[in-house]
Amino acid sequence: MGRQVRIGIIGSGGIAGAHVKRYKQMKDVDIVAVADIVPGKAEEFVAQQGLPNAQAFTDHRKLLELDLDGVSICTPNIAHHSTTVDALNAGKNVLVEKPLSITLEQAIEMVETSKKTGKMLTVGFQPRYDPGMKEIKRIVQSGVLGKVYYVQTGGGRRRGMPKGTFIRKDLAGAGALADIGCYSLDMALNALGYPKPLTVSASMSNYFGTNPKYHPEAERFDVEDFGVAFIRLEGGLTLNFKISWAMHMDSLGPTLFLGTDAGLKVAPAPKANPVYNGVWDGVVGSISLFHDVVGKQTESPFHVQSHNLDIFYEKVRDFVTAIQEGRPAPIPGEQILRNQAIIDGMLRSAATGREVDIHIPEV
Repeated sequence: MGRQVRIGIIGSGGIAGAHVKRYKQMKDVDIVAVADIVPGKAEEFVAQQGLPNAQAFTDHRKLLELDLDGVSICTPNIAHHSTTVDALNAGKNVLVEKPLSITLEQAIEMVETSKKTGKMLTVGFQPRYDPGMKEIKRIVQSGVLGKVYYVQTGGGRRRGMPKGTFIRKDLAGAGALADIGCYSLDMALNALGYPKPLTVSASMSNYFGTNPKYHPEAERFDVEDFGVAFIRLEGGLTLNFKISWAMHMDSLGPTLFLGTDAGLKVAPAPKANPVYNGVWDGVVGSISLFHDVVGKQTESPFHVQSHNLDIFYEKVRDFVTAIQEGRPAPIPGEQILRNQAIIDGMLRSAATGREVDIHIPEV
């Protein structure tokens, strides 16, 4: 355990409670302030969460005037950009919840500000800490697959559409693509070493979200609940991506890595609630390696046990430890910039009905 770390929380919705729960488990962390733009909400959150020593603010910029080592950005997606840039410029390290931002331009500015200020910008992709995720990357990076030339990833829920800010494009930027799709993209791209995306051709729809039979806020639903894309990556790689909040199907299939020497199949862990089965949320059920031996196909299964590991805790703990040790961001913004660029490209491609190029400036 290192020195005491002073943390502020910006945004006091449900995800902020998840951050506070983990911070409170750490004896070397003090939560000293909470900010929320809704009058009285920060005060209510402080009381509910049992944070007697934390100050409450309506203006996050007032919070950033305090002596803080880091902040957790837990706002709706639309505010990730402004609060992150303000925090970095105020000299604070930042853990921002996913997705990184709404637009690619916002993400670029966030990463540029982190570089300029020398402060950490890490993104809240807790699936990275699942043992299965680490095993997938180890296998892919080991070279046992040979040259990986094709990846299929993504997942779908039978019924799993959120409400509120998640379904409004002006507040969320995108729907299923940003909410759960970013996890699927990160699982594949991180295992591959985050190759640069070149082009994307995508299609999306929202037949379920806009139907009152399936969603109670159908009249306000203006994001996609389904998306599919064909993405070309540098190095001759092809990525086939699909994601869905709702569908009349139990699964969109496993994640596949096809290589010249072997193939890897990854199935998500089964859910207790069958309406969520098949979605990729970072918990690996099984990993199977397929290869040829003496002309016969063999399957080598890997069953990764998480031992009830709290991957959300691991994410927050890594942020705190990186602050204490002066380490770089555990999940750096400049890496997730490529994830955001793909989401941006998918939205542009679907809107125009054609393939689009992806351009990411050097930052």
